[in-house]
Amino acid sequence: MTQLLLFNVTNGLIIGAFYVLMALGLSLIINLSGVINFAHGGFLALGGYLAFTLSPFLGFWGALLVSPLLTAALGLVLERLLIRRLYGRDPLYSLLLTFGLAFIFEDATRFVWGAQGLPVTIPDFLGQPLSPDLFFITWYRLFMVGVVAVSVGGLFLLLRHTRLGIRIRAGTLDLETVSTLGVNVGRLRALNFGVGIFLAGLSGVLAGGQLGLDPTMGAGLLMPSFIAIIVGGVGSLPGTLVGGLLIGVASGVTAVFLPSASEAVMYVLMALVLLARPRGLLGEEGLMT
Repeated sequence: MTQLLLFNVTNGLIIGAFYVLMALGLSLIINLSGVINFAHGGFLALGGYLAFTLSPFLGFWGALLVSPLLTAALGLVLERLLIRRLYGRDPLYSLLLTFGLAFIFEDATRFVWGAQGLPVTIPDFLGQPLSPDLFFITWYRLFMVGVVAVSVGGLFLLLRHTRLGIRIRAGTLDLETVSTLGVNVGRLRALNFGVGIFLAGLSGVLAGGQLGLDPTMGAGLLMPSFIAIIVGGVGSLPGTLVGGLLIGVASGVTAVFLPSASEAVMYVLMALVLLARPRGLLGEEGLMT
């Protein structure tokens, strides 16, 4: 029982790490632009499929670096052509637009790469377990946790110690004042959107190496990412980090004792948190802490 519990907690942490990267990207976009990006899961799947396509030419490591950048570049194009036109309008418009984009992404990946699952080849040594006793913890899983930790740390450093990050944080508090001070708000929103989509693309590459690729993979990770934002607190990036890991571990532990409820427990946890603290664990309305 102890080993089974450890196995499921480990799985929960790994899935929680995916939720964290996805949710942080979503949270960035929501906080500054007010866009509820239902296409975020499509960008995740695209990042994984681009890595699959580029791996024969660049290798796994090259694809890991290039695929999220290409995904972010496409995100910037779509932001410029479509999403930017809806800033300042009722959030329902952007929600409907990105909801439609999610279906377009899913059908496009199915058309280009097929409906069957595809593997992302990882280096052989990363697929090895740490030891015979810890056979369920591979070096790739540790690598993923390390990449997530570095990405989260890099994001927080960006937001705290760079001019772009400081402007993003200020914009979440009062975008009109930021504009009055001479900051190009359109460019700021675009760069912020690009960072969020980069995190989605990186999640897709990592998820592809662990779970394989499927046109619907993004949709399966999208809703838990929204739940992570709500549990942690809308407007709080540290809260999003806590929320993602919390629902991942909760799902893993529940799978040991009641497997059929491993997904439902996320919604139960969200309900309990909202009843106790409507703004989430670390959330403060309108504030990125």
